[in-house]
Amino acid sequence: MPYSNAAWEKLSIFLNQLIPKLPAPVEEDLSKGILEAIDMDSYRVEKRAMQKIVLQDSDAEIEPIPMEGGGHKPEPELDRLSNILKSFNDRWGGQLQDPERQTKRIIDDIAPKVAESTAYRNARENTPHTARMVHDEALGKVMQLILKDDTQFYKLFVENDAFRRELGDVVFAMTNG
Repeated sequence: MPYSNAAWEKLSIFLNQLIPKLPAPVEEDLSKGILEAIDMDSYRVEKRAMQKIVLQDSDAEIEPIPMEGGGHKPEPELDRLSNILKSFNDRWGGQLQDPERQTKRIIDDIAPKVAESTAYRNARENTPHTARMVHDEALGKVMQLILKDDTQFYKLFVENDAFRRELGDVVFAMTNG
């Protein structure tokens, strides 16, 4: 929604950046006291039915356990960058003014600036979880730099969690190679 008052626009941007930094409201833990409320002493095992299982009377063979693929985590399937970006544009292109320009921005501006982050380069040497957390922080900083050039793209990033996650996945796939 375009603002006619510059002060309102500034206030909106400030508040959108302030909200994630505020402490989350304390929610009541609904699971508290459930175990105390259940009287486990009154439960018992009870025989309800008895069945006889009959197997076929024939010669049977058990197949050997396959030797390939055991004991290690399989390599993740990697998709081509063009397919990842096409999927991203198919999903979000309708909400962007110029999807081709935004794709170029992701490839030429956002991903390289995130990859340049010293903290992110160091975190890639650690666990993937740590690398992803630092990546998301670096992506947030880069997106703040994009604010002055493209407020619509930045606004979609800040306000839409699904867009933020998917953009993060695309940029992470591009920079984690």
